[in-house]
Amino acid sequence: MKDKSRVTVRAIRPEDAEMEATFVKELSPASRYFRFMMNLKELTPELLVRFTQIDYDRELALIAIDQTSGVDTQVAVARYGLNPDQRTADFAIVVADAWHGRGLGRRLLGLLMDAARARGIEALEGEMLSDNEPMRQLMLAMGFTIRSSRDDVRVLLLSRSLKAVSAGTGTQPAQGGSQAT
Repeated sequence: MKDKSRVTVRAIRPEDAEMEATFVKELSPASRYFRFMMNLKELTPELLVRFTQIDYDRELALIAIDQTSGVDTQVAVARYGLNPDQRTADFAIVVADAWHGRGLGRRLLGLLMDAARARGIEALEGEMLSDNEPMRQLMLAMGFTIRSSRDDVRVLLLSRSLKAVSAGTGTQPAQGGSQAT
């Protein structure tokens, strides 16, 4: 990454449930609110199953793991889920507060876009809160279109065609782990 630190990026697995729960619980209240668009202190057991037991035919969740302390620590997650049209997917991303500004969100989103493109997905779509300025900057830098929601003035709608050139990672992250630098 920008500061030369290294993380391992790989698909989430069911045995990552405890690590995922800890990751979400340790996010700041603001980061949890920006990600889930509601006040949430920790994942319910149902959400934890949903987030870690992935149907890889329809969805993907990539996690970034820091191993410098000798213990695997999740520091980010990016995921997509195929929409009913089978051509587009909803996506979400969140990075641990201590890792903000280091290029991890951009790198992880690039890997997710590459994996979605390889899967044949034509576009990623999502929502964000309008006051999430760091996310807005990332979305603009990654070529997303941002528009206001008709249903809620606090929500912005995001979209990005994946038919264009690669996001620049050149990896196939769904098959094993990769190093993000």
